[in-house]
Amino acid sequence: AGRFELAYLSRLTLVNYRNFREAELALPAGVSVCHGQNAQGKTALLEAAYTLALGRSFRAEREREVVHFDAARRGQAAYITGVADCGGQSITAVIGYLPAAASAPAADGDDAGGGSAAATAGAPSALPPVSKQIRVNRQAVTAAGLVGRIGAILFSVDDLELTLGAPARRRRYLDVLICQAQRSYLTALQRYQAALRNRNGLLRRRREGHIEAEELQYWDDRLVESGALVTMTRAGVVAQLGELGRGHYRELAAPAATLSLSYRPSVPVGATPEETAEGFRQLLRQRAAREQASATTAAGPHRDDFAIFADGLDAGAFASRGEARTMALALRLAEAGYLAEARQDAPIILLDDVCSEMDAGRRERVLRKAAGYGQTLLTTTDVGLARAGLGDSAAYFRVAGGTVSRES
Repeated sequence: AGRFELAYLSRLTLVNYRNFREAELALPAGVSVCHGQNAQGKTALLEAAYTLALGRSFRAEREREVVHFDAARRGQAAYITGVADCGGQSITAVIGYLPAAASAPAADGDDAGGGSAAATAGAPSALPPVSKQIRVNRQAVTAAGLVGRIGAILFSVDDLELTLGAPARRRRYLDVLICQAQRSYLTALQRYQAALRNRNGLLRRRREGHIEAEELQYWDDRLVESGALVTMTRAGVVAQLGELGRGHYRELAAPAATLSLSYRPSVPVGATPEETAEGFRQLLRQRAAREQASATTAAGPHRDDFAIFADGLDAGAFASRGEARTMALALRLAEAGYLAEARQDAPIILLDDVCSEMDAGRRERVLRKAAGYGQTLLTTTDVGLARAGLGDSAAYFRVAGGTVSRES
């Protein structure tokens, strides 16, 4: 329980997705290099593969953004289809972005619909809302039900934020990783987030004088029970990532370079879930006055962070952009190692423009590492650099103007 069988992606088909009207790629095992100029669709290919693994895009704020603009104006649907080979069996996952009726506004809070008044009023410049549907082997599933069927690790230019950005970015990194490996964590995280929303709602009503403090008890219990599991799981995974990341960082940076991680939980980590939950409960009691004033929950996993240290220095304060990219890549490779161990197979590695801003030596080491995984999809604007490092061992796909063609 809690583990998933991993698959590699053998075929990727796009219809009306981003700037692709139609595209189909037969993907081999090993490294596939997608090359071309900027704004041609290279990143969209990785985005589609990532969406098949996680159920949502890593760069679209609203689902309708991924639908080809002309198709969206005509009310046409967009589709991502992935065929994954797994232990001799085939998994087919389809994600459809279906146009909603212009006269039927999306439900409140439905990210798939966007909820835009302009969109539902038929404004000519607005994209219509869409609803997302997911099927695995023709059976309808939720996004949560898709997570873990096809595992993937993504490195993108935005990963600088993993090292230099706000704590929320690192929390999401942990959550996306652990949810792919442990169903129990996904369940606990969903329960925690629901409890947090409801508890914050009651705190706002309490500040307005509509409820008594005792009415929070039910959501306190739900919060601390699920939150303790989230906290303890994160603590264990951060420790594992620190061990795995250390070796990757030495290989990418320098033999004497050191990397370490330090988990900074909002709630003290106890020896057992019960002990952690009790410490969480006590912390809520101690911060009751602060919560009364702010009407928000003052402690819990939603306030966690972890620090990254390179050669003993806090990376968030001292790392250069180049160093931050190397640390982020080391963490992504550690993430792949964690998933491989948890799921007894290697995830798909998605490297978006990973060689930019790297010197020749570091770039060579990165490409050598990429070639060591079961399947890697890599984008670049300079195919010559990729060929120099990978030679004929990789498959090469040229991406131009929303079309993809494999090269000999």
